[in-house]
Amino acid sequence: MTIPYLPELPKNKIPIMIIGAGSIVKDAHLPAYRQAGFEVVGITNRNRAKAEELASSFGISHVYHTLEEALPHLPKEVVFDLTLPANYFAEYLLKLPDGALVLIQKPIGETMEQAKEILRICRQKKLRAAVNFQLRFAPFVIAAKYLIDRGVIGDLYDMEARVTVQTPWDHFEFLKNVPRLEIVYHSVHYIDCIRHFLGNPKGIYAKTLRHPKLSSMAESRSSLILDYGESVRANIQTNHFHEYGSKHQESYIKWEGSKGAIKAKLGLLMNYPKGVPDLLEYATKNAKGEYEWQEIPVKGSWFPEAFIGTMSQMMRLQEGSDSSLCTSVEDCIHTMACVEAAYASSLQGGVSPQSFYNL
Repeated sequence: MTIPYLPELPKNKIPIMIIGAGSIVKDAHLPAYRQAGFEVVGITNRNRAKAEELASSFGISHVYHTLEEALPHLPKEVVFDLTLPANYFAEYLLKLPDGALVLIQKPIGETMEQAKEILRICRQKKLRAAVNFQLRFAPFVIAAKYLIDRGVIGDLYDMEARVTVQTPWDHFEFLKNVPRLEIVYHSVHYIDCIRHFLGNPKGIYAKTLRHPKLSSMAESRSSLILDYGESVRANIQTNHFHEYGSKHQESYIKWEGSKGAIKAKLGLLMNYPKGVPDLLEYATKNAKGEYEWQEIPVKGSWFPEAFIGTMSQMMRLQEGSDSSLCTSVEDCIHTMACVEAAYASSLQGGVSPQSFYNL
């Protein structure tokens, strides 16, 4: 069986205009676009020196002071790649031409109110907008979805994401002062991925908290349960401050079904940003009726390959190869509703055992 693990590319590649020049652009967007042969025709950033540095490194022909300066010089067909911090999205979406193609960096705002405002602007301006929830397009997720959709592991009834790593938060300067961190900027990927496989949950149970050694920043550890009823389990466990060496670090997504299981090691998050190799395996019964694990050969990883997929869908929509956007704003608003529910659950707290007995 040949198992696909790469996104479908467009027949006709459309130029890209990047708004923002942070580390995610340097480490993921631009390497992905170079690998796919996508042309970046312009870049702008509040810190022009950063934009000029990336333009020099990646052969971008034009650096603009502002988006307004760039607009008259751009091709008629262009994809706007909006990579600014989430609280700037609404301001910049209002500046885009009506009906524009725009890929918005995740999350869709830092709160549900911001997300709803972004959705309102996209509807008002008839923007063809998607969110860069690129984990859906990671090679191991594409392969897992292919196997699950074809019934290889039977009915899916268990999905788990677990991350125990030491994340170098200094790579993301803008996160140092945000009021919300782990769920809205990291676990949101796993929430979205679980939705990709299981749909919208009935409810969310969550606790997210700061680390004593990282008290100057918002939360960096989370536990989430997504409620899919009495027979389907879905949970997310993250700890970004496991500082005790690499031996017991782990980072994986696991799917279990009535006929087998799949497990993907997310090597990128271990020793980030250099990472370690990914590993994708699945287990089904052999001729003896025993479960046997097999490795699925895939090339590429979450960074940068998955970023090809989110941009490809924009171009495929424009050319008519796809009729809809997998990570449309209309779909991903449900991911943000899950995020908001998780924070609400964390604040409300659990049920006190003392309410059930008297001493």
